[in-house]
Amino acid sequence: MRVVVIGSGIVGAGAAYYLSDRGASVTVVDGGYQGEATQAGAGIVCPWVDHPEDDDWYRLNREGARHYPGLVEALGEDIGYAKVGALLVAEDPADLEPVRALLRRRHAAAPEMGDVVDVDTPAELFPPLSDTLRAILVPGAARVDGRTVRDALLAAAVARGAHVRTATATLTPGGRVLAHVLTGSDGPRQDAGESPAGPGEPLDADVVIVAAGAWTGEVCRPLGVELPVFPRRGQILHATLEGVDTAWWPMVLPRTGPYLLGFPDSRVVIGATVEDVGFAPRVTMGGLAEVLDAGLRLAPGLAAATVSETRVGLRPVYAPGPALIGRLTPRVVVATGLSAYGLTAGPVTGKIVAALALGEEPPIDITPYAPPTA
Repeated sequence: MRVVVIGSGIVGAGAAYYLSDRGASVTVVDGGYQGEATQAGAGIVCPWVDHPEDDDWYRLNREGARHYPGLVEALGEDIGYAKVGALLVAEDPADLEPVRALLRRRHAAAPEMGDVVDVDTPAELFPPLSDTLRAILVPGAARVDGRTVRDALLAAAVARGAHVRTATATLTPGGRVLAHVLTGSDGPRQDAGESPAGPGEPLDADVVIVAAGAWTGEVCRPLGVELPVFPRRGQILHATLEGVDTAWWPMVLPRTGPYLLGFPDSRVVIGATVEDVGFAPRVTMGGLAEVLDAGLRLAPGLAAATVSETRVGLRPVYAPGPALIGRLTPRVVVATGLSAYGLTAGPVTGKIVAALALGEEPPIDITPYAPPTA
């Protein structure tokens, strides 16, 4: 079977990985869009603390978290995954009671979260934190480097014969794929709103998987269906604490506002903004100020850290609700709308759409995520 995957983020890379494992002939079209979410995501894998009233969202993200240990073993390399735990923090312990009750309710069906415990002095685990905070520790939470996971999935797919094309893909009304190469000063690329030039090169495919993130609606429009997928901008800051071993610090999740994650190389990530500003993948003064202010309120010990990098990503949001996963036409399968949970649910979503492309039963019931039909 010949499958073209439009999008080389973590969902598209996951689909290519599982398709190539089953012997499919796979071509991944990397659109080079500015602001792709996988490039910027922080990498929090802690699904048990969110979506208390949305079982469909929770189930997908829970399956995404469960999927990671097996994926790490299968890839056989360091993909930036580490089970470091999560500190849920607040100044008033009473503010932690709703999430404590949620975790208690979900624990029996999700023992992988670990045994949740109170932490009276969370700064002992994440030293820059304010000493006014109290916390609950969820030991099963993990962090992951999205870029590393995506690269490992693609590399494994290529090793099995998959091809990666740097181009912008468009669809014809019949679901045929055309690849357009756009050349900028730094090579093939596409800015938001930029139209592909030329007629495009047709790519042979029996099935097409569209995993183009926030651009999925635009890619699918020629099929005659309007997918209300829109971008939500997130700005993230990376800081360095010279000489400090941050590799095994737990992530810090306040009940509202930006989070903190420790990574190897003395790195701490602070983020992210939540901005509905359209296709504008820009780091702004206001966005950085918001991240810095909130981060330093949580962790005043970061004041002397060196700002080493900023990132910005456009998270794909599906307006009607949870993720958008399913068959759009007999030839086209779509997977997008993971919003801020792309790095949690991305690989398992890739496995789901690979099964759909091959005409197989997906590993979980995807009825709640079904798209409208063209």
